[in-house]
Amino acid sequence: MTPPRPPLLAARGLAFARNDEPIFGPLDFHVSHGEALLVEGDNGAGKTSLVRVLAGLLPAQAGEIRIEGQRLDRQTAAHHIALLGHLLGHKPELTALENLAFAAGVYGQRAGTRAEDCLAEAGLSGYEDQPVRMLSAGQKKRLALARLRLIPAPLWLLDEPFANLDLDGIALVNRLVEQHLAGGGGALITSHGAYATGAYRTRLLRLGNGGD
Repeated sequence: MTPPRPPLLAARGLAFARNDEPIFGPLDFHVSHGEALLVEGDNGAGKTSLVRVLAGLLPAQAGEIRIEGQRLDRQTAAHHIALLGHLLGHKPELTALENLAFAAGVYGQRAGTRAEDCLAEAGLSGYEDQPVRMLSAGQKKRLALARLRLIPAPLWLLDEPFANLDLDGIALVNRLVEQHLAGGGGALITSHGAYATGAYRTRLLRLGNGGD
């Protein structure tokens, strides 16, 4: 009998503190293949800190994180996790297309995708050769979404992905997440408001007061 497939992300007893001040936890949750977990909470509830801990950028105070059954380490994070945070990670002097080429060179490229097509899907047709420093905040966010579409990481960690986007941009985020989940990926999404659509399977994790 084939053993059950482990979840994309599993956290047990996960807690984080800064200067001995508890920020969140302990938390138990998981993200399965084909599923999105929406993390809600007021400003200061610890949403950004949670994403950074899950991405391996901050050390957990307690608990464990497993990615497809493996303990989280740098190699596992690099091969399995795509992060969209408040700092988008673009190189401002490179063009939009050059930024995507750089990302594909570091993280690989999803089978059947082209950088130009990902830009078009994100609403950036005609901006391929535009230096990123000349893009608006919303366009930079769309470029980050195009990067998500291009690289093959199965787990998306999206910290406030709807910020700096108009209604079309919010619909784009939901459409990309829906496509990603339909392909067997998973996503953890933080948000101040319930912008996630009901078109894909979503569970809710609510964080209490703490500090971001």
